[in-house]
Amino acid sequence: MTLGYVIDRLPFEGQVLEPGHVWLAGAGPGGIGCLTLDVVHALSQADAVVYDALVDPGVLRAAPDAALHFVGKRGGAPSFAQTHINRLLIDLAKAGKRVLRLKGGDPNVFGRGGEEALELARAGIPFRFLPGLTSALGALADAAIPATMRGINKAVILATGHSAEPEDEAGWAALAATGQPIVIYMGMRNLGRIADSLIAGGLSGKTPAAVIMSATTREERIVSAELQDIAQRACEAELAAPALIVIGDIVAVGEALRAPAKTGEAA
Repeated sequence: MTLGYVIDRLPFEGQVLEPGHVWLAGAGPGGIGCLTLDVVHALSQADAVVYDALVDPGVLRAAPDAALHFVGKRGGAPSFAQTHINRLLIDLAKAGKRVLRLKGGDPNVFGRGGEEALELARAGIPFRFLPGLTSALGALADAAIPATMRGINKAVILATGHSAEPEDEAGWAALAATGQPIVIYMGMRNLGRIADSLIAGGLSGKTPAAVIMSATTREERIVSAELQDIAQRACEAELAAPALIVIGDIVAVGEALRAPAKTGEAA
């Protein structure tokens, strides 16, 4: 039984992407299997797709008739200015195009979806958000790390590590004081400084930590270590963006859950 046949049997009726409208959509953390039906349906209707570097090029096959506009937006790499992207979305919509703005993860979780929506609203352009599986939850699931675990945590903190200057240390100390797991986006360049700030803020250097690179894709790699060693271990393993950093006891649960699989591989 083919996947297309199964999908056709679902009682799914997606909304119509109208000319002159912009939909701000999330493609998930990387793997094509993380796409939602709403996003696939939107791709099939789009005249123009404005997409980021973290979107798997294979996803764009679902938009065979669309003009493709690559705008970069990847940490540490050259990207189009946000003002340019805003103007492009508005111009395409005013030209009567059915526009899909496609981002990695979810557009409203460190994806600037809100910023772009505000510019569209100010220009009188109708828009809609299509949520995507945010990279944090996708990465945790693929690494067998439960986001919440009874008896371990009551919350999960999503943070950006894009800026980790000395003046940010109070913020990291406040996060450390919660005792809750922290998932950090865009933090690889500042991983050592972030770890030091969390430890200075009271988090034990022996707290379990992990870096998950290229989550949900065939290139996925996971490195685990204590917080005090995670930056060095990630460097030795030559991990690079796109990657997420996970800090907290849920990482140890993931290690325990992956252990049987490792044992089986060894056997």
